[in-house]
Amino acid sequence: MSASLNILKKPLITEKNTGHLQGNVYAFEVAEKANKNQIAKAVEVAFHVKVIDVHTMNCRGRQHRMGRYVSKVNYFKKALVRLADGQKIKIFEGA
Repeated sequence: MSASLNILKKPLITEKNTGHLQGNVYAFEVAEKANKNQIAKAVEVAFHVKVIDVHTMNCRGRQHRMGRYVSKVNYFKKALVRLADGQKIKIFEGA
């Protein structure tokens, strides 16, 4: 169980990702060194669902400006996880 907590950092609930919910696809921020097999196993253990497919992408950091102040969003790895038909993850239901 602790391995799944180290791989899955947080769910990504954005407007674009909630559009994927119709296709039974859920988005998570994951550890940078995690591979697709580890991500699938972590989601199955943490949420008790059957994972069909995992797509991963490395999202680059960007600079944001607020007046004269500049801040940076860090790099992160994003995973799109497709579940078997009829299965859902409860934390995304409110979205």
